[in-house]
Amino acid sequence: MYKEEQVFSAPEVMVDTPMHFCPGCHHGIIHRLVGECLTELGLVDSTICVGSVGCSVFIYNYLRVDAVESPHGRAAAVATGVKRARPDNFVFTYQGDGDLAAIGLSEIVYAANRGEKVSVVFVNNTVYGMTGGQMAPTTMVGQKTTTCAGGRCQERDGAPLKMAEMLASLEGTAFSARVAVDSIPHLKKAKKALRKACEVQIQGRGLGFIEFLSACPTNWHMTPLQANARISKELTSYFPLGTYKEPDHTQE
Repeated sequence: MYKEEQVFSAPEVMVDTPMHFCPGCHHGIIHRLVGECLTELGLVDSTICVGSVGCSVFIYNYLRVDAVESPHGRAAAVATGVKRARPDNFVFTYQGDGDLAAIGLSEIVYAANRGEKVSVVFVNNTVYGMTGGQMAPTTMVGQKTTTCAGGRCQERDGAPLKMAEMLASLEGTAFSARVAVDSIPHLKKAKKALRKACEVQIQGRGLGFIEFLSACPTNWHMTPLQANARISKELTSYFPLGTYKEPDHTQE
């Protein structure tokens, strides 16, 4: 007789509710990693999440923490105000590529340059997901979207922005890394990097930034498996995974 045994459960900080994201979307996995890190670091009761605009905004439906919703692109600026007003709270933003790397580019660059003591979770799926699949600053050259039906042209549109590398070059950034969740090994490394992005805030070192390469099967017109394969075969060749900046422990 078949016996069902639960061997995997979600952290209590996650809300037990039906997931509304598209099949194969990675937001749910990233939410879970955020929830696990907050729990393991003892931050649940002191956390304030700053949401953005786009699919990423719905994080406040899935994590049982205090949250503020910011205007489009302004999450880093709102997080700056929240952290300065409540320095004892743990503050993080959760933003997509259309939000952070387009209208919010100025906000994240200056927040990083100032060394704001917040953590930034950046979900890069190379497209505007919620609003119909328009070209984003991270859309790959040749990738077709609803606003570049023939594919992104580098001569016309420029090259996709590499946010992890860009922010790593700024003095106020304490930690910057790019990860993916398309496979179990990548998922394990992603959690370790996310934890470090949280720890630099706890240690008062500066801004912690982590970029997740994420799938958007709906707007990529792919199955979830095809979308995962695209991340590992195509996206990581242009957006290399790894840590681009770590704290200098000799300066403690």
